Amino acid sequence: MSDFDTVVIGGGVAGLTAALFAARGGSSTLVLVPLPGVPGGQLVTIDRVEDFPGFADGIAGYELGPKIQEQAANAGAEFQMVEAERIEASDGGWRVATGDGDVQARTVIIAIGSRPRELGVPGEERLVGRGVSHCASCDGPLMRGKTVTVVGAGDSGLQEALTLADFASEVIVVHRSAQPTAQEVYQQRVQEAPNIRLRANIVVEEILGDQVVSGVRVRDAVSGDVAVLETAAVFVYVGLEPNTEFIRDLIRLDEAGRIPTDIWMRTELPGVFAVGDVRSDSASQAITGAGDGATAAIAVRSYLEAAERSARQSDVSWR
Repeated sequence: MSDFDTVVIGGGVAGLTAALFAARGGSSTLVLVPLPGVPGGQLVTIDRVEDFPGFADGIAGYELGPKIQEQAANAGAEFQMVEAERIEASDGGWRVATGDGDVQARTVIIAIGSRPRELGVPGEERLVGRGVSHCASCDGPLMRGKTVTVVGAGDSGLQEALTLADFASEVIVVHRSAQPTAQEVYQQRVQEAPNIRLRANIVVEEILGDQVVSGVRVRDAVSGDVAVLETAAVFVYVGLEPNTEFIRDLIRLDEAGRIPTDIWMRTELPGVFAVGDVRSDSASQAITGAGDGATAAIAVRSYLEAAERSARQSDVSWR
């Protein structure tokens, strides 16, 4: 069983930044990147990240992750492409069980991130991969000349609508609220795009189609009117669900399934930290995730130094 000062669980921006700072701080650091092992987390599906400092023209999400991974590796962090299955207390630290065996850690940084929230309507699960998607940059090229529907008008929804507008003949954005919640810059671009149409106060009730998506049944939340929109695909961006199932029996979670922390990203468990959108009150932005990761790594160094001082004092007292 391998031993490390710090094990980071997760390969998104928060986890990669935590690994970078932990390794630079002198900690032996292992990053467990969940399969399929692509660094970047949710960002790998984003065609252009425009609000991460240092990239004046923006950067593709699938490029940003590997850049931070390279920095972390150059600082000494090690990487293993494997799922973390559980965490348990062991020898004054923590044992992380994976599909490739156990890893012993003095500290653990949980940066496992989240997954796209589903609508939970009939037809959605059955038609995933056959017109239901969460990745415009992946599936947009298949939609050339077709009408597609985006569900959600937050940052992700409007960003992906803009990506789809380069391929589809028409992009219909439906959302429950009266107004989009995305940043003003995305709202302005959507309004200027000739082939994007916004529809407010719309609730999706069913995704239609036999072998592939053919339409969506929607309800107007104000009037109650029900209609069917013909569409070749449905791209869903209605929020995120934290990937905390594997630690539900270990640590207290809030009502949304996220991990409460203090301002140093410390959880209720000694030596266990949580960063990024897996923690309570996260802003769920790449830049805030990076800040979380750096903060946690600094706190890890303080924790390890305090443990070393305590061990030396105990040794002196024993003598």
